[in-house]
Amino acid sequence: MLKISVLKVENPSCLWGRPIWGLSGDVETSELYKKLHFQMNLFYRGAKQDMRTLKPTSLEEGRVYVVYWAVKKSWCRAVVESIFVDSVSCQAWCFLVDHGEQVVVPSEQIRVAMENFLQLPFGVRRFHLAGIKPTTLRVSLLEEKAELKPSARWDSSATLFLHKLLQASTLKEAVLLEPESDSTPIKLYVTIGDIKICVNDDLVAKRFAYYSTNSTDGLEEGDRLPVMLSSSILTQSVSLVSNKPTAQTQPPSGKQIYELWLTALSTCCFDPCLICLKCGCWWFLSQQPVCLQVQRKQYSTLSPADCYSWPAVARGCHTLVISSSADQPLSYLTPLLTHIMLNSIFTSHTSSSGPIAVLLCPGWEKVQAVYDLLGVSKVSQKLHPTTVLLGIGKDEAKSVKIPKNCLLLVTTPFSLVRLLSCHCFLFLRLCHLVLDEADQLVSLAPDEMTTILQHFQVTSDKESDSCPPQLIVVAKRWTNHMEGLLSTYMPCPSIVISVPEEAALYGNVQQVILMTLEISKISVLLGTLGFSPDVGQKTLIVANSFQEVDDVFKAVSTRSVFCLKIHEGLTHDIDFVLEQWKKDIGPGTHVILVTTDDCLKGLDIRDATCVVHYSFPSSPKLFGSRLFCMAENFRNFSKSSAVTRSVLLISERNARHVIGVLRYLERANALLPPELLTFAQGVQMANEDQKTDRHLCSHLKSFGVCRNNGICPERHRFISQLDQSKLPASGVIEVVPLYIKTASVFYGRIVEKEDGGFEKMASEMASYYAEKKLGAKKLLEGGLYAVQEDDVFHRVKLLSVPDRGDRLFFSVLVCFIDMGKEEEVKSHQILELPEQFHSLHEQAVEIVVCRVKPIDSETSWHPKVTRAISQKIRGLQHRARVVLSLGNTVFVDPMVRVTQIPGMKTVINEYNVQAEILKTGMGIRNQEHVDLLRALCEENSSSKDDDNITSLEDVRITAEEEVLANNFKAPDLSPLEAMRSGNQSLVPAPTDHLVPVCDQNSQSESEGGFGQRNTDKKSAEQMESFHPLIRWYQTHDSAIVTMKLANPENQRCDFYSDRVIYSGSVNGRFYRADLELHYKIAADVCCWEMKSNEPVLKLVKQQPGPWDKLLRNKGEAEDGVPNGKILKAQRRLSVTVIDGI
Repeated sequence: MLKISVLKVENPSCLWGRPIWGLSGDVETSELYKKLHFQMNLFYRGAKQDMRTLKPTSLEEGRVYVVYWAVKKSWCRAVVESIFVDSVSCQAWCFLVDHGEQVVVPSEQIRVAMENFLQLPFGVRRFHLAGIKPTTLRVSLLEEKAELKPSARWDSSATLFLHKLLQASTLKEAVLLEPESDSTPIKLYVTIGDIKICVNDDLVAKRFAYYSTNSTDGLEEGDRLPVMLSSSILTQSVSLVSNKPTAQTQPPSGKQIYELWLTALSTCCFDPCLICLKCGCWWFLSQQPVCLQVQRKQYSTLSPADCYSWPAVARGCHTLVISSSADQPLSYLTPLLTHIMLNSIFTSHTSSSGPIAVLLCPGWEKVQAVYDLLGVSKVSQKLHPTTVLLGIGKDEAKSVKIPKNCLLLVTTPFSLVRLLSCHCFLFLRLCHLVLDEADQLVSLAPDEMTTILQHFQVTSDKESDSCPPQLIVVAKRWTNHMEGLLSTYMPCPSIVISVPEEAALYGNVQQVILMTLEISKISVLLGTLGFSPDVGQKTLIVANSFQEVDDVFKAVSTRSVFCLKIHEGLTHDIDFVLEQWKKDIGPGTHVILVTTDDCLKGLDIRDATCVVHYSFPSSPKLFGSRLFCMAENFRNFSKSSAVTRSVLLISERNARHVIGVLRYLERANALLPPELLTFAQGVQMANEDQKTDRHLCSHLKSFGVCRNNGICPERHRFISQLDQSKLPASGVIEVVPLYIKTASVFYGRIVEKEDGGFEKMASEMASYYAEKKLGAKKLLEGGLYAVQEDDVFHRVKLLSVPDRGDRLFFSVLVCFIDMGKEEEVKSHQILELPEQFHSLHEQAVEIVVCRVKPIDSETSWHPKVTRAISQKIRGLQHRARVVLSLGNTVFVDPMVRVTQIPGMKTVINEYNVQAEILKTGMGIRNQEHVDLLRALCEENSSSKDDDNITSLEDVRITAEEEVLANNFKAPDLSPLEAMRSGNQSLVPAPTDHLVPVCDQNSQSESEGGFGQRNTDKKSAEQMESFHPLIRWYQTHDSAIVTMKLANPENQRCDFYSDRVIYSGSVNGRFYRADLELHYKIAADVCCWEMKSNEPVLKLVKQQPGPWDKLLRNKGEAEDGVPNGKILKAQRRLSVTVIDGI
């Protein structure tokens, strides 16, 4: 046997070491290599060396060079394995042949290897333990047992066991066998005390491995039983875990499992991962107590998804989890950190820098939440988690620095892609990638996710088997993008879906929607069922009541021999029905079971191939429980499965309730009838109009759109009675921002030159309270009081007064009516406000800066942007152009800080607020902002009485249900043919930037409430005509007007000296614009033509010169120069000009 020095262990199949030759053994060998390294460092650090001859002109893979190793601060021999170039520099992935390490080296630190430095053989060789292969513990959740199985890679416990043996040994010897490719097989022997142990045999004895010379899979029946290792790994006694069933038949609850996990994590010593199977539940013992007391409070029990996903995550498997609690980071952090602390932190390449795990979150708020959780855990002391949120500023990504000891990075897909573009070499040892709320990630950043996953796939191919790649996908909803994730990036994944309706989407259940009259449901049902299928079918028909079950059973049994029924009145037949249902069926057989939702829970059916919803499901949860009856036939990516169908019957009685499952059906790619979609949109609009007690959505005002329109509780429709404003709707105003809510939304005062009422009141208040400060004797909700902040006294309104009980001191919520902010103040700070200070109206106005929004599809501004803008503008007077006003909100574009030069009338613009936001790199332009707001006002400007809003909406919905029922009726057609015929929509489809043409006299009639129908012929013609969106600009001698219509037909344009009339049609809809011009034109030389598929009118001016407006009536247009501005025709042809300062 030959003595051997083991320098590094990756796993039993990858050991780096060197044989010890000669009498002096390891001492003599080490001296030779020390001398070599001394000579190399002396040579390459020499100041007299010519760098032009030492630096290679180009790098070649597989060639030996001398590189600078920053860890040892030494020049070493290395083989270049791969070369990659990014936007910053050229890097090389090198293997240090004398140290067994892999490092990333910049090309500037690579030198040509001189001939005299290549005489000595490479200092390390690769060995592997001969004749053995790894095993792993596999669990069957259904059979509730575990057994050892051959594995493609070594478990971390085997690697740690080998580490312990080598550390405890005093002598290491090996028998060298015939070399195989780049590795030499050995039989390794270690001496511990007076005992010599063959490591190969000991790994087999401890069940970490099996002999590869055995037949079949190498494991005998007795070898498949797992073993329990004691706390001392070198003196343990091996005991088999009995596979006999225990007396306890019910598995522990999620809370019990969680407590076991916490106890194990916080009490056990550092040992290999001890895995036990007890009553079908797993727990893992680890050194690190990754769960803290704060986690006990926030996450006191495991959900069903956690019970199944935690073992997979903790063992390093690719895992996809669809759960209702997926938005809680603790649902995956605990097992992930356990695995990292046990395995990855020891087996990843320690010679290269960069994180080994990256957590991707959909936005900066979730990034901060995850980072805060990591910050309070003990793992932060070893993993050093870091967040990176990059803007789009020039060179921002290049200048970012990630700490060298950072092993866990939390960021967003956009920021990570920017990092990869400049620092891709920092992520070469990435082996854990977590997609938090993956359904949002793939929808908001699809291109970025593709780039990240491709990089992860490339880097994971370079990692050794000891640290295999792990991709964790956590989401609340299944999306089609996840199919690509599973097939391309997640081999052999563990898939856990705890939401039945999402499992149906994964299972590719085909959704069929049939619309019918209530009286025709049975006939439509019979036409849907195939009673002689080519393959055996099992169909469930779910009804609401006993009577429906009996009626459906009676009708179906006349067509099918194998028809069963069960409901609450036939519970004595359950055993018979289940026995018949579970029988094997052959081709041409169709078994049909008619039942109710309550009975379905007790039947525990999972092998149906079709579910017919005869009664409409009242909620998505109930809908999912029905679909789960086909679980055994759901599509599985690993094997073929039967086609499953869900047939949903919709009648006029349950059309109101279709909103609950409509979004789900859209995600299932079901073909939805157009009249059903239009009706659902009408109901949603009616629900919005009933939000009369809600404010207009803050996201809608800030950015023009609300991403969460379906679940946002705020109002998303313009109601004139609620949003009518007394503030300026146009012109230039002076504002003083006092409270900065976000980077683009402030509260402040509008400064009026003629009126100094506020300054006078503030001065009087200061004088009054300088003499006496009377505390409020009685606090009334809605009352006006005063509060002192520093040396300033503010008027406040009490918003809420808590029940003080026996407390002497308490806090109340107040609104500073002259600043706009709301906050809690101590009750003893509330001062009485004299009546003379009540008369002045509230000064606080909401100011929204338009045409800017956050980058990366964020829904809110990053705090650093808000902080920067607050420091810049708070308390300073600015000049702004008003483009719109709604309620107590003014929308300005632009908003600038203006300073007058002393002694002169000249003013200069110090800065533009929009430009300051963009300079931070965290914002981009939002050009559609004002257009979207104006379109919102125009589409919803019909007048309604506040008292009749609810009743009018009910009338509308009822009327539309009647139309829905009428649309189902088609003479001389069967119910199925009537369903398939294209019926007219219930409500006119919403039109963008279109309003009905009507004169002043007929306006009130056309603006009536929902559900009203005007049968007058003239009104009907008016409702069929619309104004197009108009864009115009002017030159010195002409005005150019563009009608925003795509490829119109039947066009006509008439020019008069003071008027232009245009008409045309698009997709069967007639458009007409009658423009009464403010200035005269030369009608005989005016013309029109088609440009970019749009009609363009050229109006030649009679008198050359600038026009201050287009239309005659001054009230219909805003003053200003409209070059390049958008005009939108409103009722009575009023035109709004979006102008600049």
